[in-house]
Amino acid sequence: MDASLFLSPIALITTTVGSAADAERLAQAAVQAQLAACAQIEGITSHYVWEDQLAHSAEWRVVLKTLPDAVAPLWAWLQAAHPYDVPQLLLRTEHAEAAYAAWVADHVKIEK
Repeated sequence: MDASLFLSPIALITTTVGSAADAERLAQAAVQAQLAACAQIEGITSHYVWEDQLAHSAEWRVVLKTLPDAVAPLWAWLQAAHPYDVPQLLLRTEHAEAAYAAWVADHVKIEK
């Protein structure tokens, strides 16, 4: 049996922020605006080079689930609402179980 018959595409946009409050603000606002069906927040530690020095800091990862056709407005909104000057914005498409993808579709408003 072909599993692709039961799968539908959804888009995930991932970003990071420096505080739990910023993560909550972005997640709640995106869902309330129906740009994303849901958002998940998790605490992480990021390691990077800043001003030629190895650094690390606590950050919060926000994963927003939306429809492929709704990526552009969510992306633009995140660029405007994000507290970082250069935010990490990553996009990937996943194949979700059809009922979950339908739930996502029911909770995302696509402007036409």
